[in-house]
Amino acid sequence: MTEISSMLITHTKATIVEMESAWHGGIDQLLVHLKSHELVEECAVLKTCNRVEVYVVSPKGSKVLFEFAKHMKVSSRIIDFLDHEESLRHLLRLTSGLESMIVGEDQILGQVKELFLMAKKAGAVGKTLDTAFNKAIQVGKRTRNETGINKGSVSIGSAAVELAEKELGGLEGKTILVIGAGEMGTLVAKALANKDIKVIYVANRTFEKAQALACELNGEACPYEEMEKYIPKSDVVISATKAPHFVLTTEIMSRIMGEKMEIMLIDIGNPRNIESGVGDLPGVSLHNIDSLRSISEANLDKRRVEAKKAEIIIEEELGLLKRQYKRQMADNIISALYSKIEKIREQEREAAINKLKSRHTIGDIEREVLDDMTNSFAKQILAEPTKILRNAAEHDDERFLDTVAELFKLNGKKEKK
Repeated sequence: MTEISSMLITHTKATIVEMESAWHGGIDQLLVHLKSHELVEECAVLKTCNRVEVYVVSPKGSKVLFEFAKHMKVSSRIIDFLDHEESLRHLLRLTSGLESMIVGEDQILGQVKELFLMAKKAGAVGKTLDTAFNKAIQVGKRTRNETGINKGSVSIGSAAVELAEKELGGLEGKTILVIGAGEMGTLVAKALANKDIKVIYVANRTFEKAQALACELNGEACPYEEMEKYIPKSDVVISATKAPHFVLTTEIMSRIMGEKMEIMLIDIGNPRNIESGVGDLPGVSLHNIDSLRSISEANLDKRRVEAKKAEIIIEEELGLLKRQYKRQMADNIISALYSKIEKIREQEREAAINKLKSRHTIGDIEREVLDDMTNSFAKQILAEPTKILRNAAEHDDERFLDTVAELFKLNGKKEKK
């Protein structure tokens, strides 16, 4: 079986700046680039605010990914390259929330589903990745149902709120502006809901979305184009948009800081929403996802027991997934063998019918008898080899499977797209 290889650039080794510099173009373009490689049979890409992950199914997966990293000009210092089993285990841990900066967060499961569907729509996914990702999504749901890994405050959004509380010694009586009313902005706003805050402002490009979220939180929506008027009124600004450009630039904040002496800015946008130079302005305290690492460590300590429960489930499910791949390996060879025998059977049946037709008339009944007889021969001949091949797969005897495939010249020993 052609196996999965992966390369990971995540918060465990890379800063937010390094992760952004490792990314070039959109996911669609990246999938097209990977698919065009002659050695890549399947591929998928995951990108979130704190990870870039590339999965390929290839007979030379490591070579392909090393070349890809070199092409993207990414330092090997911040990359983890994983083999088949390591990739599978990582994917199950990822959807379960164990690889997230905020352990147990739920957003990653939805992100994996969305990005996997993108790869499927692009025609980049075959049976190998389909099996892995479907299992990962199922395991992500199971760990959340059977453990408390996602109970309580578990998102980048809630971590941003915790960071603000920690830095300011509490949020009571503070005024907060949330920029963005999408998924992440909503998580931020909801984490603020019970903090006895003076005012929550919500700004969003679509004013109706800002109004809907502000109404839910007893806050106040502000027009996106008038956001600069609300920043001086705020103690904390948390920006959580998917805008491809900076929402707050050094120029904008220089004008604002003429009116206000001190402000805390937290940027959890993807990509970053706030220009890094803003942090050099007097009175500005700028934080981004890298600043959440201390919150992440505290979160892990609180969830260590639940994480251990999740790891037991993951190892159990990994064993089931590996057995599923073994069965698929045998089934590919069995399918190719049946296909080859079926072609021979059809050829010999037609040869027999033609010989009989040369001597006397052949009707439908005779044809049916010959078809049933040759079909019965084929099934009886293949019954025992089928059992033996499946048994070989269950016992990891890949060498035997390869020998059978070679012996019968079966193109199906490796699944082709």
